[in-house]
Amino acid sequence: MARQYFDALDLTILHALTANARTPYLNIAREYGVSGAAVHQRVQRLVANNVITGSHCDINPESVGFTVVAYLGVNVLPGTNVDELAAQLAEIPEITECHIVTGRFDLIIKLQARDNADMLRVIRDELHHLSIASTETMVSFREAFSRSVPIANE
Repeated sequence: MARQYFDALDLTILHALTANARTPYLNIAREYGVSGAAVHQRVQRLVANNVITGSHCDINPESVGFTVVAYLGVNVLPGTNVDELAAQLAEIPEITECHIVTGRFDLIIKLQARDNADMLRVIRDELHHLSIASTETMVSFREAFSRSVPIANE
């Protein structure tokens, strides 16, 4: 996909929706001095061009009982198709991210569990039958920050 460049309205829309995906188009339109329809059309174009790939609702995991976050470095058994393994990992609800990586591990996964016993259950019971040679678990104390990539014309 070719790098895309954005005009001032595109940048305003992208910044507003990145900060809060629920920002009404009319609010963005008023800030920039255009019609709500103009913002709507721009958003549709950004979606069609695969710049905006969706919107989501962030849920505080602790508020729904998931108090432990761990990252697991995963080494696969020789001959394992990592894409197939990633698809199997996607079937485990407590695994919320999976990245195919270079370096010491083949995959890095994010696991969210209710407590340490639940984390151990997922690792022992859910991962045990998969084509995994070894794992290294790193428990997160807290997230220092999370953000989207910077959006600018450079």
